[in-house]
Amino acid sequence: MSLDIVSYGRKGPGDVLRFSSDEIAQIRRTVDHAPEVMVKVTGGGRDASSVQVHLDYIGRQGKLPIEDDEGRTHHGRSAARELACDWQLELCKGQYKAKPVKGQTDSRPKVAHNIVLSMPQGTQPEKLLRTVRAFARKNFGQRHRYAMTLHVDQAHPHVHLVVKSEREYEPTKRLCIYKATLRQWREQFASLLRDEGITANATARQVRGQVRTPYSTAVHHRLQALQAAARLPPGEKDRHRAPKTSTFVQAKIEKVLRLLGSQEHVIDHGLEAMQRTRYGVLHDWRATAQQLRRQGESELAAQVDRFVESMPAVQTDARWLAERWKAQAKGPADLAPVAPDKGARTR
Repeated sequence: MSLDIVSYGRKGPGDVLRFSSDEIAQIRRTVDHAPEVMVKVTGGGRDASSVQVHLDYIGRQGKLPIEDDEGRTHHGRSAARELACDWQLELCKGQYKAKPVKGQTDSRPKVAHNIVLSMPQGTQPEKLLRTVRAFARKNFGQRHRYAMTLHVDQAHPHVHLVVKSEREYEPTKRLCIYKATLRQWREQFASLLRDEGITANATARQVRGQVRTPYSTAVHHRLQALQAAARLPPGEKDRHRAPKTSTFVQAKIEKVLRLLGSQEHVIDHGLEAMQRTRYGVLHDWRATAQQLRRQGESELAAQVDRFVESMPAVQTDARWLAERWKAQAKGPADLAPVAPDKGARTR
């Protein structure tokens, strides 16, 4: 993973690489730890009924308004059904293909994609909603039907966006979402937020020194619950039911414990590749600092140096879990396994 702002620097007079003002602004946002946007595809429905269920979910069973691509607001328990009917999902390709049996891959095409756009706590919800409205209009307007709902019931405000896969009037053309698509959407989303006066950034987690892929929201919440339960006084623990560990984390834990009893070095499988990635990132950041000094941006270059020095050591998930379990076996309850600092999600 190379640092894009180095690769795409502009060459000035004498064929010398120079950073543009926009690139310098991006560097400054990154080393200042500006809030990172999150654009995440959380799934999608493969038939009309599953899309209607998700629309009903984001509308909280009629309690929240759902806004469509024409600016209309749908209220009440019938909102999800009205939207699904208006989109004519029953006419989509693959709608009536048989569902796969248990254990088989579902090869039916998605009739809609579920997307979440989020910002950290403190972001003004109204501005976030306006930004997502502009984002959706820019990417899907006049081509794909879509609907959105703002959620503020969690610490971080976020908008659920549901987009019909097939194009209007061109049903043979479908919305396909690739990794490059998500990168483009993140950068665009961050730019639109800045237009609203909200500080926002969109960089790869490796560039920020984060080496682990973030856990899913469900897993993260489970780990937080485990930590909270472990910190209860002894008398309180007996009166509180222990939270159920997610199957994902439990499988990881069991694997690590098995490896601890056999070949501990296997825990670091994949570490070499992670270190190579980190080496490339460090090389690019140092090259960035050098170029900034050549352009007279000495103060920002010094910030880049401090940013690089503050990057945490590279560590695999398995190694992290192993160290936590060893510490827990020796020490107090507050060493219960919790999610490492993953930073903003960027999937």
